[in-house]
Amino acid sequence: MVLLMESFRVPPACHCHALSPAERSWRWVRWTPAAAQRPRMSTAWWQWVASTDSLTARLIAASARPFRVKLVHQGVERPRRDEAQALGLAPTEVAWVREVLLMSGERPWVAARSIAPLDRIGCRRLRTLGERSLGSWLFAQHDLQRDPIEMARVSPAGAGLWLRRSRFRHGTIQLLVQECFQREMAEDLGLSSI
Repeated sequence: MVLLMESFRVPPACHCHALSPAERSWRWVRWTPAAAQRPRMSTAWWQWVASTDSLTARLIAASARPFRVKLVHQGVERPRRDEAQALGLAPTEVAWVREVLLMSGERPWVAARSIAPLDRIGCRRLRTLGERSLGSWLFAQHDLQRDPIEMARVSPAGAGLWLRRSRFRHGTIQLLVQECFQREMAEDLGLSSI
């Protein structure tokens, strides 16, 4: 583990980069089970936020423009406290963090933040994705397990509208995937703000 961490050059402090718009949106939220948010959400949004299939595939099908993944940030850092708890990590442990925007043409539809403990396999998988979709790899795994989805509403000043997260497991790999549905997606698809 020491050799692995040295090869990543772990920064002395977490969040050595400016907070991304997505991370600002979900930094202080309270996660609740999906069912608790259902009464507050339109049917159209529920079909997006509560879906358990590949979000990437859904976005590609819905976009009239070319779909792409834009890498915003990746590296070794200390996850937020709620992220560490969701992954069973100690508050002082570091993990591999990857932030991307899922784009319809030049319009950001979803901001995603994925966190993987620094084991050799899961971390390497996230590290080598670059601007490829995590979902395209993840949902191709025959033994994929997904924990129940948790949701949160973004504050009115946030860049997004709804947040969701869930923990995935594939063999010995585990990772937390968080997604923030952006206002541009709502505008482009004619979705209400709730």
